Amino acid sequence: MPSTLEGQITMEKTPSYFVTNHAPKRIHSMARDIKLIIVVRNPVTRAISDYTQTLSKKPEISTFEVLAFKNRTLGLIDASWSALRIGIYALHLESWMQYFPLSQMHFVSGERLIVDPAGEMAKVQDFLGLKRIVTDKHFYFNKTKGFPCLKKPEDSSTPRCLGKSKGRTHPKIDPDVIRRLHKFYKPFNMMFYQMTGQNFEWELEEDSESRSSQD
Repeated sequence: MPSTLEGQITMEKTPSYFVTNHAPKRIHSMARDIKLIIVVRNPVTRAISDYTQTLSKKPEISTFEVLAFKNRTLGLIDASWSALRIGIYALHLESWMQYFPLSQMHFVSGERLIVDPAGEMAKVQDFLGLKRIVTDKHFYFNKTKGFPCLKKPEDSSTPRCLGKSKGRTHPKIDPDVIRRLHKFYKPFNMMFYQMTGQNFEWELEEDSESRSSQD
C-alpha cells in the first residue's frame, strides 16, 4: 500500500476481501478509519457470471446445474460452492459489521452501475468527500459488451472499456434452476436489505423473468 500524502486518497480493490473471514479484523487493525466500498449485484446473476468466467478457463467443468445442487431431485442447493456462497451477502456483511460501522461502508448496485454509471459514481464521490468530477460526459455505453465505458479525458475518441474477461455471453441455464436459486437467496437478500437499509430490488428481476418464461 503506497503512502498517502496530505490531500490524497489511496484506493485499493480486491473482490475477495468481502468474502474472506479474516479480512475485516486485519484491515481494522491496519486502518480502522478506512472507508469501504462494496459492489453487489443480483446473487443469481453474479453466480452465473462467476461460472461463465471459470468455464472460459476450464471448459471441462460440470454444468452450472450440476454444481449448483447437492441433490437436485430434493432441491438441495450446494451453498458451499463458492459461486453461490459469495452471493450470501448478509453472511459476509455480518463479519464486517463486527469491526466497522455502516457509516464507513458504501454499497454500489451493480445493476444501477450499468444503467446509470454517473449516478452511482456521484454517490461514491459524495461518500468519499470528493467533488463530483466524474459525470455523464465521462461515460459511453458499449452495446457489444453491455457495459458503460469510461472516456478519459471526456473528449477522448477512444473510451476505456472493460477487458476481455468482462461482458462474456452467459450460458443458457435451466429456468427451473434459476427459479430455485432466487427462492434460495430471497431470505438472505431480505436480511441484507435490512442490514444495509437499502432495497436493491433483485426480486423485481425474478418477477420479470417469471413473466417472460410464461409469455
